[in-house]
Amino acid sequence: MRRIVVGILAHVDAGKTTLSEGMLYLSGRIQRLGRVDKGDAYLDTHDLERERGITIFSKQAVFEFADTEFTLLDTPGHVDFSTEMERTLQVLDCAILVISGADGVQGHTGTIWRLLSLYKVPVFIFVNKMDQPQADRAALLEELRAVLSDRCVDFGAENFLEQVAMCHEELMEEYLAADDLTASAIQEAVFKRRVFPVYFGSALKLEGVLEFMEGLARYAKEPRHSREFGARVFKISRDEQGSRLTHLKITGGTLRVRDAVSGGDWEEKIHQIRLYSGEKYEVVQEIGAGAICAVTGLTRTRPGDGLGVDVGARPPVLEPVLSYRIILPAGWDARTMLPKLKELEEEEPALRIVWDEQLQEIQVQLMGEVQTEIIQRLIDERFGVQVQFDEGRILYKETIANAVEGVGHFEPMGHYAEVHLLLEPGERGSGLEFALGCSEDILAKNWQRLILTHLQEKTHVGVLTGSPITDMKITLVAGRAHKSHTAGGDFREATYRAVRQGLKEAKSVLLEPYYSFRLEVPEKQVGRAMSDVEKMQGVWELAPSQGETAVLVGSAPVVNMRNYHKEVTAYTRGLGRLSLSVEGYRPCHNAEEVVTSFGYDSERDVQNPTGSVFFINGTSVLVSWQEVKRYMHVEPFPAPGKAGRNKARLSVCACWTVRPGL
Repeated sequence: MRRIVVGILAHVDAGKTTLSEGMLYLSGRIQRLGRVDKGDAYLDTHDLERERGITIFSKQAVFEFADTEFTLLDTPGHVDFSTEMERTLQVLDCAILVISGADGVQGHTGTIWRLLSLYKVPVFIFVNKMDQPQADRAALLEELRAVLSDRCVDFGAENFLEQVAMCHEELMEEYLAADDLTASAIQEAVFKRRVFPVYFGSALKLEGVLEFMEGLARYAKEPRHSREFGARVFKISRDEQGSRLTHLKITGGTLRVRDAVSGGDWEEKIHQIRLYSGEKYEVVQEIGAGAICAVTGLTRTRPGDGLGVDVGARPPVLEPVLSYRIILPAGWDARTMLPKLKELEEEEPALRIVWDEQLQEIQVQLMGEVQTEIIQRLIDERFGVQVQFDEGRILYKETIANAVEGVGHFEPMGHYAEVHLLLEPGERGSGLEFALGCSEDILAKNWQRLILTHLQEKTHVGVLTGSPITDMKITLVAGRAHKSHTAGGDFREATYRAVRQGLKEAKSVLLEPYYSFRLEVPEKQVGRAMSDVEKMQGVWELAPSQGETAVLVGSAPVVNMRNYHKEVTAYTRGLGRLSLSVEGYRPCHNAEEVVTSFGYDSERDVQNPTGSVFFINGTSVLVSWQEVKRYMHVEPFPAPGKAGRNKARLSVCACWTVRPGL
């Protein structure tokens, strides 16, 4: 029997969980249909999900259909929990993207589509709620082709084979030769993302669901798996007894109970293998490639880790944009609470716990305000502590607008290291890219690799507000070690200082997060909506109206729009609707004001020094960043009259990208 892992994704309220229920019911996995609004959906197992009527935690169900074993991963649709959705993408064989026929392609749908493209996941599209009067099949298909891809094909149309053939040259050649296309040819095209099958129906009424399942079974391809053991971790959780569960996909070979598995610098044994479906699970002694399971016995795994031969995880794209201070009840010490929250952070990738040593307080970084309520509840349930949050603040980032060479030197008595880094601005949303462009004639390979490790191990911060840097390429172009006085820690100090010295010389740019939005208001109030968006420093355009409802789409700074949904509810008397999705980071609209409010002094940040240490006249001297290049031991890059040598330096031999943005 074929084995396929399929994820189901959607903008919130598109009917994703309802479609999951329908598929499980028609496959015979469940005997009756649950309802989200009634709180009895098979996959919404947590009390919070049943109360709110939304999916918060990803779950799985296993069902068989048409000689295929499907593992269905149901993911959250709300933008605040999108990191939970993203981490499942790395283990999918294909995805089901649910679109609301009443709303079309919404803001968060675009984010999901870009992530699916980034992770190269084949996609089947189910346009739901076609029983609603405003759902127009032809118009929706046209929108899918315009907004998502022109390779979206209605597989329910009479001429769908002709439409599929037009998506790629190889398909057209086969179609012209045989006046037909084989199922295997279509399956291969879907697998290579050359075609995106589209089906229409109503999950609530089970209309079109069976046809969709037949198409999924016919055209989804089972990937090839390695014979050697490999696995990819995508989730950490704990059961009711507190046992730590590592959820993973077997990407190759076989996993057995008591097997020792390795994850880089550690090795641990598997105690138990569980196959979950909903709340229930089955214990097995071994599991083969292509399956999703949860195991006990592993204590050092993290989401995104590769086990065995499966290595090289992609860093997550979606990151928190808001930070809150956790306010503990009387009698609770922050240092006592910190390890408990770190345990919760391990299970929730959207939750980042930060200890501020200077302020002696715990801060939590989140995607949105809905999360604060969920986190409060989870902390209370798990630890019996009722915490509060402050009003929160925006998480800013920094980049540079020009290329510079940063130099770091570390030479107290008995130590020596010098590092030269080329800092260049990258494209918006590109994250941090680290590269080697230094000849081994200048610096030995082992030292170069060590410097690269130091570049990746730390969150480097900018000089405007002390916020993390991004959208930048940092290339090692030169360096120097001493035969007897250089130790590994010396290059760590020199590397950190080189980054900071370069940032001080460069023209820094403050970045802030932006929301993309879809705003629906009664037509008579569209003027108010336009004015509000402009006041929030946003941009907008009118989308096709829906009856007497006007639709605005656009983008605006998170800091200005984060509480706007309350205003929309008030001035439309509950008739308006605001849909938000994190779009990424852009130059800050009020940078000077924000920099002033932070009051950050890069010269006094002892954790991130900008100057270097030189050994001058028999003593160690701290040299300010402005003077470092007067004292440096390696000539600057590029050096005048040394074109050949510089060309050798820029022979890039390694490259890493860290946390790319959308």
